[in-house]
Amino acid sequence: MTCIPLPIASILVFMLLMHVNGTQREKWQAVDQKIRHLASASGGMVAVAFEDLVTGEQLLINAEIAMHAASTMKTPVMIEVFKQAKEGKFRLSDSLLVKNEFTSIVDGSRFKLSRISDSDSSVYRHIGRKLPIRDLVVQMITRSSNLATNLLIELVGAENVTATMRSIGANRIQVLRGVEDPKAFERGLNNITDAYDMLLIMRAIAKKQIVSEAACDEMISILLDQKLNRKIPALLPPGTKVAHKTGSITGIDHDAAIVYKGDHPYVLIVLTQGIVSHTKAEKVIAQISKLIYDAVE
Repeated sequence: MTCIPLPIASILVFMLLMHVNGTQREKWQAVDQKIRHLASASGGMVAVAFEDLVTGEQLLINAEIAMHAASTMKTPVMIEVFKQAKEGKFRLSDSLLVKNEFTSIVDGSRFKLSRISDSDSSVYRHIGRKLPIRDLVVQMITRSSNLATNLLIELVGAENVTATMRSIGANRIQVLRGVEDPKAFERGLNNITDAYDMLLIMRAIAKKQIVSEAACDEMISILLDQKLNRKIPALLPPGTKVAHKTGSITGIDHDAAIVYKGDHPYVLIVLTQGIVSHTKAEKVIAQISKLIYDAVE
């Protein structure tokens, strides 16, 4: 392990490259330096977790710092939906009644989601009617529908989502609740993750080590259809396959991806906190993604 000490104002990088030659190590150290510069210039906290799924090389930057998960927690929810479907608790073709009333984890009081602030409004058009569970999963991932997310969390249980993440070694991610529970937010009862746990989650899907191979194939297909592509995919060559899930709230911008550089897959997680604007955060994530892509051989 090469541990590179940095000033307090910088970021801490661990390079797990024991088995690579000196030229490769120098290449990744150069990437390390460039990411440091981008992170320092961003004015916020930047966390990176990278793993080459062919060579096993890893780059971890602030990877164990917990942040608000924002919508990256929707990928674990998807996994739990597929898991419970495999267990026979329901079928993905079964339908759920679409409603917009949910229970706060604080006191059981009711709250509704805002259609205006939701990144996807299409599910709201079905309130009072039923939609297939699979369709809700697709909207939750590809368009980051908050309404679909809350319906699915009610179905599978937030505590079960977290328990399944623990089963793959993701020990710090915490899925406590659905989206926009105002009383929970006021009390700091938020969904949290760190970059390393998100790496474990995306790696489990990429290597088809969770639920089943068929389930992972379908989850990858859904992630590949992501409509929000201003972060990890933004500066990559046209046609690059990126199976990913973004997250964004005030002061938070994330992206968690499986990137396919030809037949060479890797996992890249970039979490950011405290960057002054979403536009700037998106640019930083895209630039880090391009640095990693160019370094992967």
